[in-house]
Amino acid sequence: MSDYTPVAAGSGARARVQRFGAFLAGMVMPNLGAFIAFGLITALFIPTGWINTIAGTTAHPLPITTQIGTLVGPLISILIPLLIGYTGGKMVHGTRGAVVGSVATLGAMLAPVALGLVGVGLNGADPIVFKTIADIQPNILGAFILGPLTALILRFWDNFIEGKVKGGFEMLVDNFSAGIIGGIFAVFGIYIVGPITFWIAQGLGQLVNFLVNIHLLPIVSIVVEPAKVLFLNNALNHGVFTPLGSEQALATGKSILFMIESNPGPGLGILTAMLLFGPRAIRPTVPAAMVVHFLGGIHEIYFPYVLMKPILVVAAIIGGAAGVLWESIFNLGLVGPASPGSIFAWALESPPSNIVLNLIGIFIAAGVTFVIGALLLGFGRRESAVDASIDLEAAREQSAQNKKAGKTPATAS
Repeated sequence: MSDYTPVAAGSGARARVQRFGAFLAGMVMPNLGAFIAFGLITALFIPTGWINTIAGTTAHPLPITTQIGTLVGPLISILIPLLIGYTGGKMVHGTRGAVVGSVATLGAMLAPVALGLVGVGLNGADPIVFKTIADIQPNILGAFILGPLTALILRFWDNFIEGKVKGGFEMLVDNFSAGIIGGIFAVFGIYIVGPITFWIAQGLGQLVNFLVNIHLLPIVSIVVEPAKVLFLNNALNHGVFTPLGSEQALATGKSILFMIESNPGPGLGILTAMLLFGPRAIRPTVPAAMVVHFLGGIHEIYFPYVLMKPILVVAAIIGGAAGVLWESIFNLGLVGPASPGSIFAWALESPPSNIVLNLIGIFIAAGVTFVIGALLLGFGRRESAVDASIDLEAAREQSAQNKKAGKTPATAS
């Protein structure tokens, strides 16, 4: 994981989307270790996790798993939103921004409890009544908003008073201004941002459940697969699927949303098609790319091959949709984000009862993508080897330009 925040350059529509997605990713990516810790602890220590399943004690969980399992709720509901609010504030105004961003985020997190909000039960379950701090739900969307916003206001204030405070009073003014602004935005979080983001999350959760129940969730692949090739995957994965998936995982123990962007199947299918039916000049480059992609989870490695033959994005879309359809039919999911999106991460983040079907979903996505890709490549009969070699270099160059346009080093996080 790099230690800088990716920032998009340029002024076009795609650059603006990349800039927004890069900012969201910059708040989430430094904290993915916390997400993975949450996923691993959940997979191992909840009553139906690996340890109790292997020990045959799911009905009466082992005491040690019950004790360690108490980390699950606070990790996702308290720690992770605070970390994201902290990181967003730090990106805008350093450590001072990080502190006030965390304070304001806490206000949004506590809004359902403070106001006694009632959540809609997922899949027809009873409504969720928020009464105590233990009932707090993850409000990552609130962290996305309040972390950087509060830090931005503090930065404006610091710039306004710069050079105007008498000597010896700087620390006093700095501390009180941070405390006042952080407190004001914490209250703003309770009464404004918290309720708004709460109901947005409730509505999106109902929409996702609706799509899952009627098996229409696969249509999201129409957006996800082209976005990956254009390096917009972070905007979707870290800005949409991870926050919503975290809420769903807390309620149900797993989420299909963690599987949509991270599935290595479509990329494996593309690379396999290129290995067997792509231009001969580029086939020797494919095996290494397959290892890096499928085992290492670095999806960017297959983007140049799609850019060389843009029609292959159709294969990725259909393959990705096939994988999501399989996951929807069998109500599959991961307990946490699979990062990087490798087969090993999927295995580690799979509930014990889902692991086989989850891995089958990867190979279904790969198989469908391969078949469609092979058809689009004409089973290797349509390309000149010399032209293909030239095209690959151009595609790699275009891929590098796309990535450079979407991510350039900025301030350390």
